[in-house]
Amino acid sequence: MAEAIQTELSESGVLLIRLNRPEVLNSMNRDLVMGLLETMNEVNEDPKVRVVVITGNGRGFCAGADLANGGWPEEKNTSPGQAAANNMEIGFNPLVRAITSSDMPVITAINGIAAGGGVGLALSGDLVVAAESAKFKLVFGPQLGIISDVGSSWFVPHLIGRARANGMGLLGEDITAKEAKEWGLIWDYFPDEKFMDSVSVLAERIANGPVVGLKAVVKAHDHAFSTSLDKQLDYERDTQKIFLDREEFREGVKAFIEKRKPDFKSIKN
Repeated sequence: MAEAIQTELSESGVLLIRLNRPEVLNSMNRDLVMGLLETMNEVNEDPKVRVVVITGNGRGFCAGADLANGGWPEEKNTSPGQAAANNMEIGFNPLVRAITSSDMPVITAINGIAAGGGVGLALSGDLVVAAESAKFKLVFGPQLGIISDVGSSWFVPHLIGRARANGMGLLGEDITAKEAKEWGLIWDYFPDEKFMDSVSVLAERIANGPVVGLKAVVKAHDHAFSTSLDKQLDYERDTQKIFLDREEFREGVKAFIEKRKPDFKSIKN
């Protein structure tokens, strides 16, 4: 598993995770999926990690599931659909849940093509940024006659609406980073030659912040998708009751009064 995933933890607490199957545009086989899942599960247990960055090695971010050499265990008398459903149950779906439910903020840095399930993986981050040459492409329907998965059937319509989601899903056309930003699929894009430097700046900025509270912001936004305004107001009340009693809030107020930058990294979570 270690070969398919590379990790590097900076002194400031930025955990850089690189998908490492560049020869196949980082398509997701068993080693990559389970390796990334294991790494994400370990994030919550490591107090040194303050923010996670997921990107790809080589020309692509992730070309989706590896249909040629997935490496998943096969059982006799199992149909392709049954095998895929089992792989989703033990690998792909837990991975999306691990990323979205991580205690620390997650940046997905889309360095190249994100296709098929790679779109779902890309959009599972809390902050999604792309290189200017990156592209997004839903190939499930046009090429395979199946629905979008790895969370993309949820992320895409929620982010850009039914009309554009259906256009992506029915036509399978390349969506450029520029279009992705204009549509609201991603936060921003950067020139290729400055991409990882720009990602590092964003990661350091978040790592220096109140990371538990920042993740709570994301969770509040996600919660709003499945509830009414009335219930969301209750959610805000109940959440603020917790976070206003945390040390980060006290430090933020104190720093404001003292006219200095708050020191959130010294606080033990």
